[in-house]
Amino acid sequence: MNEKLKKLREKQVLRRQLLAQQLGARGPNELGSLLKSKSEREGHSKSVESAHGELHRCRDSEQDEKPEDEEGESEKFEEEFPLEESEYKDSSTFLKGTQSANPHNDYCQHFVDTGQRPQNFIRDAGLADRFEEYPKLRELIRLKDELIAKTNTPPMYLHCDLETVDLADLGCQFDVILVEPPLQEYQRSQGVHFKKYWSWDEIMNLDIPQVAASRSFIFIWCGSGEGLNRGRECLKLWGFRRCEDICWVKTNIRKIGHNKHLEPGASFQRTKEHCLMGIKGTVKRNQDGDFIHANINIDLIISDEPEYGSPEKPVEIFHIIEHFCLGRRRLHLFGRDQTVRPGWLSVGPDLTHSNFDRDTYLSYLLPSNGGLTTGCTELIESLRPKSPPPKKPASGPGGSGKQRGGSKYNFRAASASNR
Repeated sequence: MNEKLKKLREKQVLRRQLLAQQLGARGPNELGSLLKSKSEREGHSKSVESAHGELHRCRDSEQDEKPEDEEGESEKFEEEFPLEESEYKDSSTFLKGTQSANPHNDYCQHFVDTGQRPQNFIRDAGLADRFEEYPKLRELIRLKDELIAKTNTPPMYLHCDLETVDLADLGCQFDVILVEPPLQEYQRSQGVHFKKYWSWDEIMNLDIPQVAASRSFIFIWCGSGEGLNRGRECLKLWGFRRCEDICWVKTNIRKIGHNKHLEPGASFQRTKEHCLMGIKGTVKRNQDGDFIHANINIDLIISDEPEYGSPEKPVEIFHIIEHFCLGRRRLHLFGRDQTVRPGWLSVGPDLTHSNFDRDTYLSYLLPSNGGLTTGCTELIESLRPKSPPPKKPASGPGGSGKQRGGSKYNFRAASASNR
């Protein structure tokens, strides 16, 4: 009988140790406080606080008359009844009874508990710190930024109504077009106020083919709802093929909390936004190095969400475009005073002034002033990532070609010769 009780006690101790490990407790003795209900924890906390208050009052009134054998009484009492802190530490209490082996790494639960988005904890997400551990890539970015700043055209801007203006009057076809439409979605989810909100049918009526060069790229911000489909329809109508989807993941480090302005019909809290990229014409990574430098930036932007009511987009989208395309003819539709930038022509109704002159702008693109592309230095060419060369086809039945199906062809030819 004693042996059976001993085995049961050993199993009980082991079970308590495993449960403590699963709930993130420091030991089995803390399971009681973790598994209590909310009312029990509050009652326990109030009783501990009242006991501590009573102890301090007694200590102040009887400090001179305290006998020697009671010197360690207060320390012993505080060890038995530690004062519980209200500061949030982890989600172990909330995850009791779940299968989470390590609740400290459950960022989704942490978001539910505190309002801190999981992307807040991604290290080195900013432009300044991103390449600290990659000196070669950091040097490449520095050299490209210097070359871009040197070859940029002066900033030009034109205040106009994009509903009525003829974009062909700009007198130029552009290598890169960035479209930042004022969508109604931004007003519902972010409180952004525009003079006029554009529907996707109105956006599709923009005469983009008139200002797009034979080989060119377009980037269009499309929100995170219906714009994902309507934006693709725009690209197709304008003669572009969708090739990338740049995602802006928004942190809330400066203002922690849950989003109170939810999009109707959304199943989750939306903390991201999409910018679709389209390509027109034939551009190959391993052949058109004079026009594009691929694989320098990634298709992900991580930055803090702007203040409620602000229409600002991350400035990193300009860095991505400028690092990728070497063309100097860059057009920004729906530009604002805050987005006027060297190397770009900004056009839109929210600009307060105009300095655009067609002849002056075209003079910046003459061969004597740098031509249509930024060019490239030998050092940048040696540092930039390059696509692998195309695989050579098999030279024949006995060749060593490794293209798809090559080994199968050799095997059949050998079988025929054996016959």
